[in-house]
Amino acid sequence: MRLVITYQDIPTSGELQVPMDAIVTPSARDAAAERGVKIVALPADQIHSQAAPETTIAIGADHGGFRLKEQLKPVLAGLGLTIRDLGVADETPADYPDIARQVAEIVADGTAARGIVIDGAGIGSSIAANKVPGIRAALCYDKASARNSREHNDSNVLTLGGRLLTPTQAEEVLRVWLGTPFAGGRHAARVRKISQIERKYAREPK
Repeated sequence: MRLVITYQDIPTSGELQVPMDAIVTPSARDAAAERGVKIVALPADQIHSQAAPETTIAIGADHGGFRLKEQLKPVLAGLGLTIRDLGVADETPADYPDIARQVAEIVADGTAARGIVIDGAGIGSSIAANKVPGIRAALCYDKASARNSREHNDSNVLTLGGRLLTPTQAEEVLRVWLGTPFAGGRHAARVRKISQIERKYAREPK
């Protein structure tokens, strides 16, 4: 069976290697063009042996989100995802901007398709992650907000409040967020406008 590459398989940047006989949908090609991603067709035995972007997820938390991070990792593993745990390793105080930045950068460079950041309330991590070009981080607090952030906004980073959600609530949000595709259509034009704003105000690093 030939592999079908869809919109959701396109990373936020970099290069995507696909088998020679893969079918690349028009929406996937459009997404690649918008994101500057080069699609490279290679014989199957020449494709790098690494987890596909769509099966890799980066996760990180500060001390306020550590427990919830550890509780959600088995859920991710159960879904067959490759987990990139960027810390923290315990409840020693940590600064959420540092964690959010690490997760966001992994997603932005295409190493992971999506990311999860957990702090006490989820607000600060969302603000910090959204400073990284190419990131659309969404703070979600129920299934409806998780679904909307994916369908309408094509969010690629989920932030959660470790002190505001129970493990059961957080798992529900996570499962909906992971399982909801971007709707495209009129929403794609709006997401492009978000990217245009980002490019307009981009600054060279100091």
